[in-house]
Amino acid sequence: MGLFDFLKPQKTPKRGPRRDLPPEVSEVVKILEKVKDPETGLNIVEEGLLYGLTVKENTVEVFLLMARATPECPACQMLAINVQNKILDSLLAVMKRKGFERVRVYNELGLLLAEG
Repeated sequence: MGLFDFLKPQKTPKRGPRRDLPPEVSEVVKILEKVKDPETGLNIVEEGLLYGLTVKENTVEVFLLMARATPECPACQMLAINVQNKILDSLLAVMKRKGFERVRVYNELGLLLAEG
């Protein structure tokens, strides 16, 4: 490694769904790419919030990394909760429009955040 190698642009791995996923899971990942984080404008897959997914017939379980680093101020925490609720509402609406009868969304601790 040369002295100034840290200045060279680094190759970053291409983000997106893995190529070895079952077709039904890949389809749901594509659907979830329509769900945007209102705070950043990125979709939840691109942003890295989606870390687990189970698809069984018309039932989907989505696992999201929803931990937010917020200062210890009630207003900041309320904003983070509002952003999380908008993401959850959008996710449930998108999945219902695509015909899934049961959708469950869990956080990184396995706690149920939303069900529809």
